Amino acid sequence: MEVNVAIADGQGTLRLQGRFDFNSHREFRDAADKLMHDAGVTKIVVDLAKVDYLDSSALGMLLMLRDRCRSSGKVVSLSQSQGAVKQVLDIANFGKLFTIV
Repeated sequence: MEVNVAIADGQGTLRLQGRFDFNSHREFRDAADKLMHDAGVTKIVVDLAKVDYLDSSALGMLLMLRDRCRSSGKVVSLSQSQGAVKQVLDIANFGKLFTIV
């Protein structure tokens, strides 16, 4: 998986591309840490537009990010999920845990 980080106007965006699974753990964590340690970032958006697959470990990584954001006073949301990725998020009831746009 490829992760690109963008920061603008207090919002950090994690743009993910490819397979989001256990093998992506280090890349995702490192990118998320960059945003978590930036005091100017108050909102984190995980852009899933180019993710074609995610598994249960990816769901766990998203939940850990949500918990870290909550304890740091940051807000996290998921955006642009589609196809199989959207279906997995729906089945896992992530709409009750995250703002999904």
